[in-house]
Amino acid sequence: MRTKLLCAMAVASAACAAVTLAGALAETDSPPSAVYVAELHPLNTKATGSETTGEARFSITGDTLTISVEAKRLPSGIMHLQHFHGLKDHGDATCPTAAADTNGDGIIDLIETEPTSGTTMVPFHDDPVSMEILRDTYPKASDEGSYHYAKAVSLKDLKAAFAKAFGGQELDLDRRVVFIHGVLPATKLPASAASLGTIPAQVTLPIACGKIKRVEP
Repeated sequence: MRTKLLCAMAVASAACAAVTLAGALAETDSPPSAVYVAELHPLNTKATGSETTGEARFSITGDTLTISVEAKRLPSGIMHLQHFHGLKDHGDATCPTAAADTNGDGIIDLIETEPTSGTTMVPFHDDPVSMEILRDTYPKASDEGSYHYAKAVSLKDLKAAFAKAFGGQELDLDRRVVFIHGVLPATKLPASAASLGTIPAQVTLPIACGKIKRVEP
């Protein structure tokens, strides 16, 4: 009797595990319930020497948010910071135009993007939920000047971390913009080019931006 009972329990446990696995696979294979896309357009082309373009995509399936970025014509061989930025006052962020160069030095530095684009919010590196901006796990451009980034995170966890960091705000992806940053360390920038703290302006210089918009899944 004991042996039969143990066998029955083992069969039930295996069945439950199979159901759980099947459910997980079904969620992974199911189409996304929402998709957001930012078409990335070049910024500061005089500093980069090229026109950086690409696409950032945000796909939601169940509790999974998959963030992917395809970028090309980047300064090659270096790591590029990438994030979505937004306004802390619940406003609608937009990418900067030439008018953002308020000091007239010929470039749009990170600080000059803040009136229209807001502050750095969610980083796209190995752990977006950490909300840590300074990490060495951002993507590195190939010798050909391109990269592919993809990361899946818990939407619930990211929403909680975001609300904690930004006074209860919702993610509201379609009110945000995506930036890619960074030029070669040897790039000559004017002394007036501003950055964050002691971080060199070459690291934070915006080189591409795109407004996030909801699209049909």
